[in-house]
Amino acid sequence: MSDHDDHTLPPWSRSDRRIPRGVVRPLQEFLATATSSALLLFAAAAFALVWANLGDSYEAFWTTPLVVRVGDVTIGTDLRFWLNDGLMTLFFLVVGIEIKRELTVGELRRPRAAALPALAAVGGMVAPALLFLAVVRGGDGSHGWGIPMATDIALALGALALAASRAPSSLKPLLLTLAIVDDIGAILVIAVFYSHGIEVPALLVAVAIVGVILVLERGHVRFLPVYVALAVALWYATYRSGIHPTIAGVVLGLLIPARPFQRPAAVSEEARRIADETDDHPQPPDADAGSWLRLAWLSREAVSPMARVEHLLWPWTSFLVVPLFALANAGVPLTRAALTAAASSAVARGIVVGLVVGKPLGIWLAARAATATGLGEAPSDVGPRDLLGLGATAGIGFTVALFIAELAYEGRPDLVDEAVTAILVGSVVAGVLGQVVLRGRRAPAA
Repeated sequence: MSDHDDHTLPPWSRSDRRIPRGVVRPLQEFLATATSSALLLFAAAAFALVWANLGDSYEAFWTTPLVVRVGDVTIGTDLRFWLNDGLMTLFFLVVGIEIKRELTVGELRRPRAAALPALAAVGGMVAPALLFLAVVRGGDGSHGWGIPMATDIALALGALALAASRAPSSLKPLLLTLAIVDDIGAILVIAVFYSHGIEVPALLVAVAIVGVILVLERGHVRFLPVYVALAVALWYATYRSGIHPTIAGVVLGLLIPARPFQRPAAVSEEARRIADETDDHPQPPDADAGSWLRLAWLSREAVSPMARVEHLLWPWTSFLVVPLFALANAGVPLTRAALTAAASSAVARGIVVGLVVGKPLGIWLAARAATATGLGEAPSDVGPRDLLGLGATAGIGFTVALFIAELAYEGRPDLVDEAVTAILVGSVVAGVLGQVVLRGRRAPAA
């Protein structure tokens, strides 16, 4: 069916004019693919590496002072702070929404279906952390044990999409569920182990704000500016409490209602009533505007707040926030001295071993144990080789791994550079290994 078959006027972007037809629509189609956000993230990281090795402008730009003062209250340090602690809160808000969806309507609400990827995710977090600690063997570097635990959902799904012709179809939801559990683990690790000393008064304020949000939701208050103000207040209270402020985004994502306020059937009935009363040429022209405005409001309320917020934020986080994060944090000097330091660094070796060996080994062993004991059940088209390929692909730990590295080695730029270099190398090797394992299997029968 063409854009005109429904007798509605198409927007400019879907018209047959030269620019929409030759530029806008191909761009929209690219952004809708499974690999688009992963490619943009990869491009941002590559650009960061180039920029960081062209002089001192990279660090000078991202450490540009940017402090907000309101009376005696001071927030922020530089541009990188507002990106890592501010905008990344939106990314974690979307992560919180994804977790809530899985818990309420997704695979995680069915214990038996969730058991295999959940246990595999735990194995894929424990094994890399233990291998990292075994390689590093104490010292300041050991604080980064959480770095190789992370899986980058966008890059992992993009890598899986590249092997789609060989990989079984049920591997994608398995990876997605595993990555969601992995995100839950990473969030807990950040909140418990990578937050500063807890300030109890500020934490109590944050808890009180959460209580206010719950009360307003129970009272069906739907005035958006109220929730935006409370979200900002929750972020600030979390920041002042010593817990990393991005955790506020996860909490907000879990608080957003998963059910619509209006029943879709009731809205459909109202739409039919308004349609029956509609005249294409009313006099005056906006005589029935009130009915259409009411229907527009009802239609919006027939979609859950969770779906609306995710629909609004997902493009911004996937195509702007996360690539900007990579741009601000993936730039490391690749001089001979820096590469020599990374090659001889126990921290770098621990991260690479954790991502490349620990992730697939932990996921494969945990998944096999789950199926052997009957605690979990693998999809019928997924075999041991597929689980190994899944584990290798999950070793792409880019975004959250970079995030944890910045927290683990705060004040130690030398260790941060070594960790970032290792994350880049480990993620690339893990991605290639996943492709080799999955593409080496026979293609599924048509």
